Amino acid sequence: MRPALILTHAPHEGPGLIGPALGAPYRVRTVLDDPAPRLPDVDELSGLVVMGGPMDADDVAGHPGLAAERELIAAAVDAGVPVLGVCLGMQLLGLALGAPLRRRAGSELGFGPVELVADDPVLSALGAVGTAPTVLHWHSDAVELPDGATLLARSATTPVQAFRAGSALGIQFHLEVGADQLELWLATPEMVGELDEDEVDALRTAAAAHLPALTVAGSSVVTAFADQVRSRG
Repeated sequence: MRPALILTHAPHEGPGLIGPALGAPYRVRTVLDDPAPRLPDVDELSGLVVMGGPMDADDVAGHPGLAAERELIAAAVDAGVPVLGVCLGMQLLGLALGAPLRRRAGSELGFGPVELVADDPVLSALGAVGTAPTVLHWHSDAVELPDGATLLARSATTPVQAFRAGSALGIQFHLEVGADQLELWLATPEMVGELDEDEVDALRTAAAAHLPALTVAGSSVVTAFADQVRSRG
């Protein structure tokens, strides 16, 4: 079986629930600072997952490997390879498909709702159209909807919270984070540097209320994506 490839951009933003759910061999690579990374051809992949990170998705000067990531993402979509972009990964997917990035478009950090506005074979595992499930947000940049893509979710702050473009699903929020990974984030200065102690405590309290249900829903979404990966593999 062809392996899936998971691209990461920070040690604390790993695949989380995604890796165990794939049910297929996968490799994890971090290439964002490599000006000429050797990435596999899309014909060698059963799926492509692009995770989050603190950098701007269009900062190719500071992180030259992002250019190669965007090229691989575009090629994967053209070839019908299942692609999942999470947070920064969604922004890279949008850029790869020609959509502009909006830096500092609006900060969302913590648990809050997204409105689901269209059916999708993967994201619909999160809830029905018209519902507003609570998810975990952690971003200030956003990407616009690529031409020809279908808007799947939105919020008041971020008009494009999720979209489908052919074989690719982009989600601006985090469904891959379990309790252990969230604790790692809350202990990572890069993640909570702008938060005071009370805000961190409030996040822990919100996690106790929302994360159990979100973990179940997130696992269902990831499993639906994994089914697509296994079908290609």
